[in-house]
Amino acid sequence: MTTKYGKKKILIVDFGSQVTRLIARRIRDFGVYSEIITPEDLGKIINFKDIHGLIFSGGPSTVTNKFFPKIPKRVFFLNIPILGICYGLQLIAKNFGGRIKSNTKKT
Repeated sequence: MTTKYGKKKILIVDFGSQVTRLIARRIRDFGVYSEIITPEDLGKIINFKDIHGLIFSGGPSTVTNKFFPKIPKRVFFLNIPILGICYGLQLIAKNFGGRIKSNTKKT
């Protein structure tokens, strides 16, 4: 992997997390280029050659809502490592047939 902002990069798909920029900063601290994009931008990418990892951020949404932010399913079959944080993990689980339940208990 090319270091210090070389050719290869990590994409962070921002689903509205308050710490997305902090995640990008920490990746850059390791000498790896990172770029924050929207879910819509991810769908427009054709060539994933220089992308060596994806991070799906958290956000205020949940996949238990009727309408929730999605990404193209083809992204999961590119043989690129994917890290899901909070909402991002819900999205990964949902795409692979997992069930996510809302906390219905009232405290």
